[in-house]
Amino acid sequence: MTPLDVADWRRRVFALYAAVRANPDAASAHEDWCAGRNDLFLHHPASALLERDLAGFDGLPVSPYDPAWRFELELEPAEVGRFEYETGTDGTVPFERLGTITVPGVGALDVWRLTTYGGGLFVPVKDALSGRRGGTYGGGRYLLDTIKGADLGSDPRRNTLVLDFNFAYNPSCAYDPAWACPLAPASNTVSVEIPVGELSFGEE
Repeated sequence: MTPLDVADWRRRVFALYAAVRANPDAASAHEDWCAGRNDLFLHHPASALLERDLAGFDGLPVSPYDPAWRFELELEPAEVGRFEYETGTDGTVPFERLGTITVPGVGALDVWRLTTYGGGLFVPVKDALSGRRGGTYGGGRYLLDTIKGADLGSDPRRNTLVLDFNFAYNPSCAYDPAWACPLAPASNTVSVEIPVGELSFGEE
C-alpha cells in the first residue's frame, strides 16, 4: 500500500457516497454502496482486509435495508466537550462536541468535529449487539466520518443531518488490528440493539 493507493481509496469512497446522496431511492443506493465497498475491499491495494481474509471473500456482512432506520434530524446544542484518541501511529486525534442528535427509539448521539486539519464531522455508535456473536463490531461502528468521505447529507439551513443506520460500517481496525481507529466514546454508546448496517466481520 502506497500513499497514492490511500489517496485513490479515499477518492473512490467520496465518489461512492456522492452517488448515494444523489440517488432518491435509499434502498437502491444501499445496494450500490454494498457492491462498491465489496469491490474496494476485494480488489483495491489499500483494502484493510488481511491476506487470509481475501481468500474466499464473498462480501462484507451487511443486513438488508430497512427504511425505518433512516432519519433526518436536527443538530441540537450541547455542552462543550472534547475527547482525544491516542492512535499510537498518528498521534493524538482531538475531537470536540459540536452538538447532539436525538434519534427516535435509540437515544442521543453526540456529533463530533475533528479539530485538526480538515475539520470533518464524526458520528460513531456502539449498540447493544456490540461484541456479540453475529452482532456488531465490539468497538462500535461509524455512521458519519466526513473527512474520509462517509457523508450521507445535511441541510445547513434547517440545521439537520441525515443518519441512516443501514450505512453504519466498521472501522478499519475491525479487519486488521494494525490499524488505529477512533472508537465510540461513552456518549455514543446506546442500550438498544441496532440490527442494520454492517455486522461483525469474522469472529469477535
